[in-house]
Amino acid sequence: MKIGVFAKTFSGNDPRTVLTKAAKAGYQSVAYNMVCSGLDSMPSEIPRNVVQEIKAAVVEVGVEIASISATYNMIHRSAQVRKKGLNGLKTLAKLAVQLDSRLLTLCTGTRCQTNQWQWHKDNNTDEAWSDLLAEMREAILIAEKYDVYLGIEPELANVVNSAQKAKRLIDELQTDRIRVILDPANLFDVVSIEEQHQILDDALTLLSPHIAQVHAKDRSFDGSFATVGNGVLDYGHYLNLLELHKYKGDIVAHGFSESEASDVYKFLDARITCL
Repeated sequence: MKIGVFAKTFSGNDPRTVLTKAAKAGYQSVAYNMVCSGLDSMPSEIPRNVVQEIKAAVVEVGVEIASISATYNMIHRSAQVRKKGLNGLKTLAKLAVQLDSRLLTLCTGTRCQTNQWQWHKDNNTDEAWSDLLAEMREAILIAEKYDVYLGIEPELANVVNSAQKAKRLIDELQTDRIRVILDPANLFDVVSIEEQHQILDDALTLLSPHIAQVHAKDRSFDGSFATVGNGVLDYGHYLNLLELHKYKGDIVAHGFSESEASDVYKFLDARITCL
């Protein structure tokens, strides 16, 4: 299991700088975001020299691109916002082929119009689900055209806010283009340790055949997010579950500052080594 990190954890607007910092902190892979190349996260176009810079940095530094961020609000009420998102997704799908890193990570969206990671009471409506299905079908056409995969992440603030909803989406769309990004800290906020274990047990049992990447983040006792290892997430239980379900992909850490990156790597490495 390779330990990765969100590339945008590190300052810098060129891939060599960012990947070098990731490598020095210990990481073997990154979830790449185009802001690390000085572009928008969802660019309408990517200059050829930018693609070459990423390729060269990967070879020179030896840090792999585990996935590419392609997040936008998939159920935004504005057709223009959704169209821009799909255009960006197409651009990043082309990049994924060039980089041979074919997992694009999505945001299943929220009815909140100003923040795609903010909960809205209408997220659980039939209308929101129907809009997500329609948008996902458009995204799947892009994925099929460019032979890439779409990673959806169960996230409390979004439409797909549980493992059960992730499985429902996969079942209803009937496609092999959807993969799951599993972040255990996004499956609960304030729960007992027994409840936490049950939530994680159920999620891995239900979704393990579809998981392409897992994340490492943490929660505080009050439900707010915390730096990996400084919260209530039972990493021993989590990592043992991944081992039980024979997960062999990357575990990608995020949600902390650049100065904390090395300590987070050491925390994860020590526990993975003991598996």
